[in-house]
Amino acid sequence: MNSVLTLVAPKDNLTEAIVAEAIAVLNGAGATIGDRTWLADGKALDIAFDGAEPRTVEPDLRGALSDIPIDLFAGPSQGRRKRLLLADMDATIVTSETLDDLAARVGLKHQVAAITARAMNGELDFEVAIKERVSMLSGLAESALAETYAKTQMSPGAAALVRTMRAHGAYCVLVSGGFTYFTSRVAQACGFHENHANRLGIVNKALTGKVHEPILGKEAKLAILNRLISERGLATAETVAIGDGANDLPMLQAAGLGVAYRGKPVVTNAARARIDHTDLRTLLFYQGYGDANFAC
Repeated sequence: MNSVLTLVAPKDNLTEAIVAEAIAVLNGAGATIGDRTWLADGKALDIAFDGAEPRTVEPDLRGALSDIPIDLFAGPSQGRRKRLLLADMDATIVTSETLDDLAARVGLKHQVAAITARAMNGELDFEVAIKERVSMLSGLAESALAETYAKTQMSPGAAALVRTMRAHGAYCVLVSGGFTYFTSRVAQACGFHENHANRLGIVNKALTGKVHEPILGKEAKLAILNRLISERGLATAETVAIGDGANDLPMLQAAGLGVAYRGKPVVTNAARARIDHTDLRTLLFYQGYGDANFAC
């Protein structure tokens, strides 16, 4: 079989009725159904098929299952396991926006978060937005970074995603429009090989309100992807990128598989794949990993 549909449900709630509905859609599109393989009992299932184009049938599947909280992806059965992972940090590998959390230390979270939301929706230039937000933190004690990180939470499945891909030979890179103070620590906690982000200006143990140039934004993320493809001798099809905001879009669209993780509408509408209801382990299921293959 040339294609595979992966269904992933939260709370081990992938029922036979849901599976039957998905198969009915595939049959209606003229597909021939092959093997069904449980990747995680009651949670994640692969359905092999031929005779229907994955990109064409996927919208029909989403429409038929729109009332059900389920994630799905239809794609080729060959080359599913990727050899390079690029992941955004804020609201992807971690649950929050760390810059917004820093702003809370000076009572400006609401104002900064509003700018962040507009930037992540593609309504503001990222470089202008990050400079404006960081300027509002001028004079904040450097110790606020440690206090903020102490309360930062990893997204469910983040460590499993990175450690499993790494254990199976993939090179894993955290690339963020946030700050190196956080990415270096998150990368170590999850097992990334590299991390790239912006650097905050700090003088006399206080934030200066400046960001060191050059700013790491959407074009830099794309450049890092292209550099790693070249350096590691990879085909583009062997790469996967995941993120949630507009500054991730060039990277997501250039990767072999681009995934919107609980993404902003502009990202969800443009990315090849999406995860809306489940956690980051779903990206492992999309690559054909079963839970028995997970590194943690």
